[in-house]
Amino acid sequence: MLRTALLLFVLTLGRSWAADVTTMQDPNSGLYSWKIVDRGFSLELIQLSPDFVRATYAARDLPPAMVEKMASYCVFGTVARNESDSPLSYRVADWRAVTSDGTHRRLRTKSEWVAQWKKTGVDFGFSILPDTMTFDVGDWAQGFTTVKLPHGSHFDLIYSWKQHGKTFTGKLPKLVCTADAPHAP
Repeated sequence: MLRTALLLFVLTLGRSWAADVTTMQDPNSGLYSWKIVDRGFSLELIQLSPDFVRATYAARDLPPAMVEKMASYCVFGTVARNESDSPLSYRVADWRAVTSDGTHRRLRTKSEWVAQWKKTGVDFGFSILPDTMTFDVGDWAQGFTTVKLPHGSHFDLIYSWKQHGKTFTGKLPKLVCTADAPHAP
């Protein structure tokens, strides 16, 4: 009897941690965004078209080869936020894009992009989501996240954060890298 009650408690507790994903489509651009609030950690990814990425970086005088390199990545506008009641932190280097065949791809971090840009004499680091961040209650950060996947690819994002000395992991499923024309999830 005690075993059954404990099992039901654990299953119920697990369900209460389940996070819902909100998927939206911009009626004007056709681009999609996905948002999840997972135990107080909020993460939103917004599709960015390769043409938008090209325009953003060309306007900052990145060399044409670097502009094309950026546009070849799957790029999302990203907003991370602390919606919990205590500080938390994240580290992008720990996040992974998992494709349908089970391949895990790391996201390219801000530090990696900045190191490459500095070689060309350009620094546009504020465009990329910070590598790591510790948030007080209500704090947030935004920037681009990048993963080397072909345009039109589908993947799940495995993300993590730390709070109260514990590491938590979540999944933002069924993301789609946009192409020049939006793709439905």
